[in-house]
Amino acid sequence: MRPEMLTALSALAVAVVTALGAVITAVVGRRQPRGQRRRDDFTTIVGELRTSLTEVKTDLGKQKEQSERDRARVTAQEFAIRYLAGWARSLVAYMRDQRLEPPPPPQPVPDEVRPYLHDISP
Repeated sequence: MRPEMLTALSALAVAVVTALGAVITAVVGRRQPRGQRRRDDFTTIVGELRTSLTEVKTDLGKQKEQSERDRARVTAQEFAIRYLAGWARSLVAYMRDQRLEPPPPPQPVPDEVRPYLHDISP
């Protein structure tokens, strides 16, 4: 091979490498906006997560308020049941003082109720 031929081949190799570099640069340049879009997507996702977190906090606050109302209602109902049970006991005691036999409680007494009604015989 002659030196002119080697020079021509090396020039051709340089031209191919330069063209390849230009193509790679163009491809990388086209991907830049896509990367920006990904960053925009991340920003959108973070915004959605913050919105979701706010909604979850709002729902949790509502559930806490509902729980407090339910707890107050159950406490009031418990007080009313204890009052009525005490009143029924006093009526039974009054009837026994008058030598009358009170009517029996409705049968069967549920197991859930037994701890609260101490004067019912099993």
